[in-house]
Amino acid sequence: MFTLWNLIEASLLCLNAVCILHEQRFLAKFGWGAASAQVHGFGEPQSMKDQVLNLVRSIRTVAKVPLILFNILAIMFKLVLG
Repeated sequence: MFTLWNLIEASLLCLNAVCILHEQRFLAKFGWGAASAQVHGFGEPQSMKDQVLNLVRSIRTVAKVPLILFNILAIMFKLVLG
């Protein structure tokens, strides 16, 4: 059965996966590392690859502390309610 909790848990797991990606070890093998990112000027369109890399870096920067708290809450919820 698909519930709201399943959706929250799946998004939490995806955010965890994004936060633990290591650019030099994993992403650079596929050409998605920091060295492959191009610098664009103001108003210049970025490629889809650059946009995804910026999204991954932004999530990693902004979501670290809240993600720790959400993981603790999810673990406690699972322990209490099964």
